[in-house]
Amino acid sequence: MASPGTCRAGPKAHERMTELLLVRHAESIWHRENRYAGRSDIGLTDLGRAQAERLGRWAATVGIGAVWTSPLGRCRLTAAPAIDLAGCPVHSDDRLIELDFGPLEGKTKSEAHAAFANAMDAYLRDPVANRFPGGESPEAAADRALSCLQDIAARYPAQRVLVVGHSTLTRLALCRALGIELRHYRRHFPVLLNCAVTQLRLHNGEAGLVALNLPISCLESSGKDAIL
Repeated sequence: MASPGTCRAGPKAHERMTELLLVRHAESIWHRENRYAGRSDIGLTDLGRAQAERLGRWAATVGIGAVWTSPLGRCRLTAAPAIDLAGCPVHSDDRLIELDFGPLEGKTKSEAHAAFANAMDAYLRDPVANRFPGGESPEAAADRALSCLQDIAARYPAQRVLVVGHSTLTRLALCRALGIELRHYRRHFPVLLNCAVTQLRLHNGEAGLVALNLPISCLESSGKDAIL
């Protein structure tokens, strides 16, 4: 039986790969209202706090060696139960913070269309070529996120690490890691559920997607067998 914090399964070629459990934070107030929430520090809903507790109970059973999180409160609150129950160290990294949506912050899509019709149409058509005015470059965001994930992999070889972050940034990082054009991030990864787990293996710049968007209900019913 493998010791806690190590990758328990998979072919020998993968034994040196770090296993990252990428988690979108629990439900926040703005996400319940379907508002853009990038750098704004928005709190969790009651449902979100319950989701975080459920994630924490599951995470304590799968041998994580560390927890890394975005510095925003909704991510730190999501990570807190896992940190307490698993008893592992936590690291906050600015590179995991969400994409800066600029003037879209706090707006629903309908409100954004009403205020910035042409810019929104262009942004939704191609968010890379048509970066939203005043917002962060998706390319720069993808690069900082992937650099953080690669540093985590280098620091915890052959271990399992819980990484609590954000929807858009995680999807951009997955595209960058897997060689997918960033402008297609919504097409390939249309949604990440709150507190769902995406399992990514990383080693020396090589990446493998093992599981995508596993919901809490699946994690709870399958326990540690929910991931490979």
